[in-house]
Amino acid sequence: MKLSSQIKYFIPILLIGMAIGYWLLPGKTAQTSDKTPEVHSSGHNHQAEESEGTIWTCSMHPQIRQPEPGQCPICGMDLIPLEEGSGNDDPLQFEMTEAAVQLANIQTTVVKTTGAIEKQVVLNGKITSDERKTWSQTAHIPGRIEKLYVSFTGEKVYKGQKIAEIYSPRVITAQQELLESIKYVDINPAMIESAKGKLRNWKIPEKDIEEIIRIGKPRETFAIYADASGVVTERHLNVGDHVMEGTVLYKLNNLSRLWVMFDAYEEDLQHIRKGDDIAFTVAAIPGRTFHTKITFIDPIINPKTRVASVRGEISNRKGLLKPEMFIRGTIFTKEDKTARIVLPKTAVLWTGKRSVVWVKDPKMEVPTFSYREVLLGPSTGEGYVITSGLQPGEEVVTYGAFAIDASAQLNNRQSMMNQLVKVESNPSGEEGDNTDGGMKCGPGKCGKDMKMKQPAKEKEEAMKCGEGKCGKSMKTEKSQMPPKSDMKCGAGKCGKDMK
Repeated sequence: MKLSSQIKYFIPILLIGMAIGYWLLPGKTAQTSDKTPEVHSSGHNHQAEESEGTIWTCSMHPQIRQPEPGQCPICGMDLIPLEEGSGNDDPLQFEMTEAAVQLANIQTTVVKTTGAIEKQVVLNGKITSDERKTWSQTAHIPGRIEKLYVSFTGEKVYKGQKIAEIYSPRVITAQQELLESIKYVDINPAMIESAKGKLRNWKIPEKDIEEIIRIGKPRETFAIYADASGVVTERHLNVGDHVMEGTVLYKLNNLSRLWVMFDAYEEDLQHIRKGDDIAFTVAAIPGRTFHTKITFIDPIINPKTRVASVRGEISNRKGLLKPEMFIRGTIFTKEDKTARIVLPKTAVLWTGKRSVVWVKDPKMEVPTFSYREVLLGPSTGEGYVITSGLQPGEEVVTYGAFAIDASAQLNNRQSMMNQLVKVESNPSGEEGDNTDGGMKCGPGKCGKDMKMKQPAKEKEEAMKCGEGKCGKSMKTEKSQMPPKSDMKCGAGKCGKDMK
């Protein structure tokens, strides 16, 4: 009884277990489930592999390549999937996405030729006195200064004006000789002319000589008259000073006409010629423009300032301009009328030895820019004349060229500072960029001078960035692998101890 009652309980349980096992068979599962991912006998999930094989990059920093989505470690932008087939093996070309072009505000201009080039040369300088109108007033009579009629610097003096009186014993003696010679005029008439000549040599006026003869008595003091008009710039005497013939009493400057002196640097001298018109402004007289013409160009460069003086002249009858005033002049010169290409200065990247521009390739579907070295001619103020390297009709980047150049350099392409990029074939038959300045980690690429001697399958296993493996000569043996904490790949980093 007990055995039969136990069998009654086990039979239903056995039937229920068989039913459950039937429904859980693999074949039955494959027939009833249409959404289950296809799994081959090798155990690989192809949909998972396809998702894991996507490379994520930054639209502004294409050197950033990661196996999973996220944000750019440089600019913080969301990473985007790397488009297949968008790579370009030409090191002289650089591709950008439309989003990157808009974000960098890349602007281009179609190159055209121009006729006569007008160059603007800006010069700084100051106003000076005319050296040809500087005069030294000297004493013509030896003696002692009794009176001064011009007593301070800056006083204006007119030609013929009395400026001082001198007491001279020698002149008194000469007057006495003249008066004595008159007594012997019948015997020796030449004595009178000899005595008069001595007084004339001291520049005593003829009327004063006749006055001495008429009075019959010598004069004790004689006046000194100004020989030229001007402003006293220096005074060298006081009342009571003894002077000799030729002693400088005053220095005078005639300011009715002034010199306009500009400083021209060496590179500007080739554009400046005599007769060129200069428009200049004076800091002390705002709102007014003066004009002059170049009358002299100094043939010698100042060794200290490395400039040459360029001179013009200007009338100053009203006394509005004064020496030592600072001025700023502009010369507009016409270069030769040969058709030339002129680019804005923002389009040219200048390194000192090389000048670089970026030219847009109109044949490419995605925005592609080509590296181009050009030869610069003279500067036109806001631009450069291009003598070689460009042709009319080409589209040149005039704004944002530095952003393109910087991205190209980071992406191991030829750029302004990265000139030694070469395309070399490696033993596996693939071409890659190699330069002496870059470390590039991306899908299947790691290391600066990495040599890929492994077969394709081994190379794929040995060259994974982002999963703890990276290195120049890394071996796949686990015994020689560094810890994962030391092997971080992604975000522009590959290998802690990488040589």
